[in-house]
Amino acid sequence: MINIIPIVSEKANAISEGGNRYSFKVSPEANKFQIKDAVEKMYGVKVTGVSTMNYDGKKKQRYSKSGVIRGKVAAFKKAVVTIAEGETIDFYSNL
Repeated sequence: MINIIPIVSEKANAISEGGNRYSFKVSPEANKFQIKDAVEKMYGVKVTGVSTMNYDGKKKQRYSKSGVIRGKVAAFKKAVVTIAEGETIDFYSNL
């Protein structure tokens, strides 16, 4: 089982309002077929397409009293899933 987390941001919401597309943060080793199966099982919808993007980790630094603190944000994979016409996914029903 792969880890799938819905992305709820302004950009992701704008994409989902424009059509039947939803964004998820997925495991980096997951492929499109695994993502499609997992979304169909979790939400009970028919997936028609999956697009994936790999994001590299960004280097970050901030200044504090003790000096500069350097770190790195973890890399992740994002999937944009297109579902069949007339179906929806409600992320807020579980809250």
